[in-house]
Amino acid sequence: MAKIYKKTSGNGSIALYLGKRDFVDHVESVDIVDGVIKVDPAELEGRKVWVYLACSFRYGSDDLDLIGMNYRKDIWIKRQQIYPVDGTKPANTPMQEALLKKCEDQGHAFTFNIDNNLPCSVGLQPAPEDVGKACGVDYEVKAYIANEADDPDEKINKKDTCRLIIRKIQFAPGTIPAGPQADISKNFMMSDKLVHLEASIEKELYFHGDQIPVKVKINNETTKVVKKIKITVDQTTEVLLYQTDKYTKTVLNEEFAEEVKGESTMEKTFMVVPLLSNNKEKRGLAVDGRLKDEDTNLASTTLMRPGMDKGMQGILVSYKIKVNLLVSSGGLLGGLTASDVGVELPLVLMSPKPADVPVE
Repeated sequence: MAKIYKKTSGNGSIALYLGKRDFVDHVESVDIVDGVIKVDPAELEGRKVWVYLACSFRYGSDDLDLIGMNYRKDIWIKRQQIYPVDGTKPANTPMQEALLKKCEDQGHAFTFNIDNNLPCSVGLQPAPEDVGKACGVDYEVKAYIANEADDPDEKINKKDTCRLIIRKIQFAPGTIPAGPQADISKNFMMSDKLVHLEASIEKELYFHGDQIPVKVKINNETTKVVKKIKITVDQTTEVLLYQTDKYTKTVLNEEFAEEVKGESTMEKTFMVVPLLSNNKEKRGLAVDGRLKDEDTNLASTTLMRPGMDKGMQGILVSYKIKVNLLVSSGGLLGGLTASDVGVELPLVLMSPKPADVPVE
C-alpha cells in the first residue's frame, strides 16, 4: 500500500484507517468503502464503538451551529457497530487485510456500499474573505464511542470521535458521442437579407483543461458588418436541498476581432479553455470536491441516469457554450445600431479515467 490515511480520537481509544479517499462511481456501481478501526477497550467504560458513512449537504459555516442553526443536512447515512463485534461481517478485502496487520489484534474491519443514485462530491467556491468550510456535498467516515448508534439524547464528546472526509468521484465514460451543432438565421429591419450563423463542437464531452475547438460558420448576405465574435462558457448550478436556487456564472469570456463584411462568408475554428484558475474570485462557483486545500477544477457535469431522484443530488451542474456575433450597420452610427446574433451548445466537462482505475 502506497499510503495509509489515519485519524485517532482525542482520547486515543479508537483510530480510523483507510487505504484511499477517492471512491469511483462506475455508473452501475460504486467502489466499496473498506477500512479498519483500531479499538483499545480500556477506555470504553462499557460503551460501544460505531462507525458511519454519511453523504451530507453543508449549507453554512460551522459558526451557524453555535447559534442553534443546523448547517448540515444528511442526504444518506449508514451505521455499523464495530465493537463488541455484532453479527457476521463480509470477507475482508486485500486492503483491509493489509490494514489489519498494522492494528494486530485490536483491528476491526468495516465495509460500506454507497448507493449509485447519490451525488458526487462537489463544493461551492467561497469568496477569498470567507472562512470555514465551503457549502457543498461531501462524504464523511466517522468512528465514535457511544452507548447507542444514534440516540438524540446522548451527548458524544468530540474526544470520543475520529473522522475522515472522502470523495465520490466520476470519470468520463469510455465512449463519447459526437458533438452538438446549432444554427440561426436572422434578418434586420429594412432588409430581407439574412445573417446565417452555425456553430458546432466535435465531441459532446471534453476533459477539464483541454482545449475546446468551436467551429463557426458565417454567411452574411446583408450589407451589414460582423464586427466581432464572442464565445462564452457558462456554468449553471442548481441547488436543490435547502431551497430551489438556480444561477449561472460565466467561466470563460473571449472576444475575437474577426470582421465579416457584407455579402461574404467566413469559416473558422476558435480554441477555448475554461479553467478554474481564471475564476478563483467567483463566489458560489461549483468545483469538484476537494480534500483539505489541494487543487481541484471546475465541477464536473452532473450525469443523470434514468430513474435517478433529482432531489437526491443536492447540486446539479451543467455547462453551455454561447457564440454571439456583433453585427453593425457600419459608418458613424454603426456602434449604436449594433445587434447580436447568437446560438448555444450544450457542453459536458469531466475528468478522464486514470489508467489504474478498472473498467466495470
